[in-house]
Amino acid sequence: MELPPLTNGRILRRYKRFLADVELENGERVVAHVPNTGRMTKCWEPGAPAQLSHSDNPRRKLAWTLERVDMGRGWVGVNTQRTNPVVAEALKHQRVPGLEGYREVLREVRTGQGSRLDLLLRGGQSPDAWVEVKNVTLLHDDALCFPDALSERGRRHLLELEALRRQGFRAVILYALNRPEGCCFYPADHVDPEYARLLRKVVKGGVEILALRLVHTETGILAGGLVDVDLSVSC
Repeated sequence: MELPPLTNGRILRRYKRFLADVELENGERVVAHVPNTGRMTKCWEPGAPAQLSHSDNPRRKLAWTLERVDMGRGWVGVNTQRTNPVVAEALKHQRVPGLEGYREVLREVRTGQGSRLDLLLRGGQSPDAWVEVKNVTLLHDDALCFPDALSERGRRHLLELEALRRQGFRAVILYALNRPEGCCFYPADHVDPEYARLLRKVVKGGVEILALRLVHTETGILAGGLVDVDLSVSC
């Protein structure tokens, strides 16, 4: 997926969750929107290189959006609104191992349980597959973990996937690893032990789990390969 034109700068601070002060290369200081509801632990520090996109939409309160931050080993994607389109694009081009062979990739589909999941794959030889995508940026030791904050919504999604699996669908939780570090994925017991417990439970019951590396290029984001998942680790 190609990103909008990007402007280089350095992040100075993040505050009120959705705001960041950024100094552009020309010395101008701007306030940028941060489209990320998580804590962004280890995803920024004062002075870290950052890239922003700009909008000319007069209806927007803030023209700038924080897209990614370099914590020393490459870009960390902090705009969570980019994650689902990247994964959907990869699925359409049959680039996610284990989820190939579907002709349709539908986004934001109602489950019949009063909510929506991110993706529904249809038209394959396997049963239709419901896929919930989670953006992952929390680095712990040499692994990437989820969630980075207590996630009641995330726990609800796991239960919905479990129910869909019982109905005969494929149910997939896909963790999109949106930074270059980390040799594997495991649940963040130290952040949300109930989420970690529930994840292990639903996977044991047949919900599929994938960890997909997202790769940042100079102008966009691509799906890379799968990363090992280790549910035996408790951190």
